[in-house]
Amino acid sequence: MNQVKKNSPQVKYFNRELSWLAFNNRVLDQALSDRYPLLERIRFLSFVCSNLDQFYEIRVAGLMQKVDGGSTRSGMDGIPPTQLLAEIKKQAGKMANDKQDCWNNVLKPALKEQKILFKKVEGLSKDEFTWLRNYFRREIFPVLTPLAVDPTHPFPLILNKSLNLIVALKNQRKKKAKTLTAIVPVPRILPRLVKLQSKSTQSDTFLFLSDVVRHFVDDLFPGHVATGAWAFRITRNSHLYVDEEEVENLLQSIEEELHNLRKGAAVRLEIDKGVDDQVLQYLLNAIHLSEEDVIRVDGPINLYRLMSLPDEVDRPDLKFPCFDAYVPKEFKDGGKIFDVLKKKDILLHHPYDSFSPVVDLLRQAASDPDVFAIKLTIYRTNGNSPIVRALMDAARDGKQVTALVELKARFDEEANVQWAHKMEEVGVHVVYGLPGLKTHSKCCLIVRRENSKLKSYAHLGTGNYNPSTAKTYTDYSLFTSNQCYTSDLANLFNTLTGYSRTPRFKKLLIAPYTLHDQTLKFINNEKEAANKGMPARIIIKVNSLIDKPTIDALYQASQSGVKVDLIVRGICGLIPGVRGLSENIKVHSILGRFLEHSRVFYFHNATPGRKLYVGSADWMPRNFLRRVEAVFPIEDPEQIKSVLKDLEYSIMDNEGASVLKRDGTYAKVKMHPRAKKTFSVQQILVEDSERKSINLVNKNSATASRKTKD
Repeated sequence: MNQVKKNSPQVKYFNRELSWLAFNNRVLDQALSDRYPLLERIRFLSFVCSNLDQFYEIRVAGLMQKVDGGSTRSGMDGIPPTQLLAEIKKQAGKMANDKQDCWNNVLKPALKEQKILFKKVEGLSKDEFTWLRNYFRREIFPVLTPLAVDPTHPFPLILNKSLNLIVALKNQRKKKAKTLTAIVPVPRILPRLVKLQSKSTQSDTFLFLSDVVRHFVDDLFPGHVATGAWAFRITRNSHLYVDEEEVENLLQSIEEELHNLRKGAAVRLEIDKGVDDQVLQYLLNAIHLSEEDVIRVDGPINLYRLMSLPDEVDRPDLKFPCFDAYVPKEFKDGGKIFDVLKKKDILLHHPYDSFSPVVDLLRQAASDPDVFAIKLTIYRTNGNSPIVRALMDAARDGKQVTALVELKARFDEEANVQWAHKMEEVGVHVVYGLPGLKTHSKCCLIVRRENSKLKSYAHLGTGNYNPSTAKTYTDYSLFTSNQCYTSDLANLFNTLTGYSRTPRFKKLLIAPYTLHDQTLKFINNEKEAANKGMPARIIIKVNSLIDKPTIDALYQASQSGVKVDLIVRGICGLIPGVRGLSENIKVHSILGRFLEHSRVFYFHNATPGRKLYVGSADWMPRNFLRRVEAVFPIEDPEQIKSVLKDLEYSIMDNEGASVLKRDGTYAKVKMHPRAKKTFSVQQILVEDSERKSINLVNKNSATASRKTKD
């Protein structure tokens, strides 16, 4: 993905969209890599497709609006919008073809070797076909609704990213009759993978639902015969348009806008490769797109639907080995967490450390008669969330419970609206934060009466309150009763639920108030230390780095001799390794079994207690200026040592890591000639977790044995 033109020293920044495409190409590389178990490679391919969908829904859609509006304003990379849109469509189109090629020519044949088969209807045995025909008539046919398209039946509303067939029909009795057109929407309630269960089927055998509906589509049109049927999918603009200053009820406005999302402007058409040219042109005219917006698909229309395959196949040998996340002894057996936190702070690193203590904290708070109040931010959570249930139980028990729900958490808006309604029904005070700002911070405050006084406890994290994603996202959790932290959190929640023009914080760095300025000060402090001849170092781990003032500050630090290691999973606007600009900066990116999600910030020359921070914020303008983010210091020497070890492991990684080059491409990290084996930070931390669990079990067994002898 070449982003920097040769002989153009004035180019100082990578383009955000092209950087993202480079990231998604590296996810595709994971699907192609035979160092992962086969069914896990299927998951990586599904992620590629889901990521690309969201890219079109938000980034491409926004750029198309910009171009249609006549804007010629370039971003910090200097690429004009029309040129950028053309390049994005070119690269995204190639990516779409590459992912299909990965499925058709790499993964599908590999699955076949493992006796996991994907068949066409035409390739079924007689017994298999009989089973499928009965399945279609019983499970699929009753929920399909064919829609005629003619002068009396206008072109229907096609839902965003839904599976549909466009069908060309001929009247069986009138051979010279005009060809008719119909649309068959395929409801989302139907599973997209159909697993054969006939008596003669011995292997795990699947068909894609689109192939099944296509084969039996004649059944939907009695008296007609289908001369062609082509699966297609439309991607639409999915940006929410809500003016918070003008609406009285944000919840109602979000609900109305979610309905409008289903009919947002089309930005991409994916359709079967062999579609008839006239049918394609008809479809393009109906949805107001041009040929350049079409992706002709050789194979299944939506490979994201393969995400369910690993759960459909009982083949543990083709998946990552299971491991039980470590539960610290302080939290074992659901111990009394409040008693633990009176004595010391505890830092966990998920998923290597279990997320269960976070859930236990909320459950204990909900049932503890001494707890008076619980306050928590919800950005993303999972269905049937135990954390939300704990909040609801606490409210039913008469506790003061406040949930700050971010209704505009992209692609989770609908789920959050539903949770908001359910919580309000049982007495939870649901609030939606500050106008114009998304609440992205991950924090919880619990107020408890102890010995006739009120004492507060807090949880702060880098990840969402989602037990499901906590098993696959790397994040940090801090549990504390330190008054400096809890008083800052109380101040933050009061700011979010009430009125506060200039909130003040002692420990926490809070966006949009203090985080950006303080970040620039930390970087500048390292630069000044280097100018004085002192050792200076910055280590940053984020998902995205695209904020221009921050990048410029890092460039200046590099020019002063500061050693800068950036661990950036996805988008990176900084160009590393440029002489005189960024020669002391290296950019690492790690993709692997777990999604690197934690944000960590280390500044070598900061004052004690302020050298190491973790939190919810990436280094993007939206996180610094348009979101409420909470970044907090790690002060315990042992915890600092542990986090720094994790960072150094990430920098040492030569298995899942790539290094960003000056031209915008990524290169795999080369193993040192004297190295005996590859080094994976994620694998090392899994092994550490398993070792700690074994040691704890052995220690408990030894203790129990001594007690028995006594």
